[in-house]
Amino acid sequence: MPRALLKRYLPTPEALQTHSSLRPLGRLLHNPEIWHLHRRSVSGAFLIGVFCAAMPIPFQMLLAGTIAVASRCNLPISVALVWLTNPLTIPPYLYFAYSLGAWLLGSELTVDRLDLDIGQISGQLAEIWKPLLLGSLVCGWVGGISAFVIVRVGWRLHVVRRWQARRIR
Repeated sequence: MPRALLKRYLPTPEALQTHSSLRPLGRLLHNPEIWHLHRRSVSGAFLIGVFCAAMPIPFQMLLAGTIAVASRCNLPISVALVWLTNPLTIPPYLYFAYSLGAWLLGSELTVDRLDLDIGQISGQLAEIWKPLLLGSLVCGWVGGISAFVIVRVGWRLHVVRRWQARRIR
């Protein structure tokens, strides 16, 4: 992963540390390890961000940020990746996770589609929560581990190519 490309789009630690809504976090944001861009930090952030994005819970960004700070992974990347599930992608994702969970549990689908209508979701939550949670956990785990491996391998290939180019020069 090219570090310069990531640095161009990520906010600086100073900008986030002085942000008014993040002041309650205080000294937690001053840990330099959560801002570093190295293979372990970025691959861990991808694992955390993709896993948290798959969870059908509110405050996914808060969960991703908390886990990133606790595990000393890159905070901005892990929080940004939560937006993989956004208002456009969440209905098909929830239906896929629900279908996968129902298939894994061996139960029938009781819902043929999921809308973002809060009344419909809350009315059906009693019957769909187990398959939805199981499907989301499986999707989050598989997606997170896949993202972790892809970043690790991609980062390693990038480093090897730079070594080769340096050797040729």
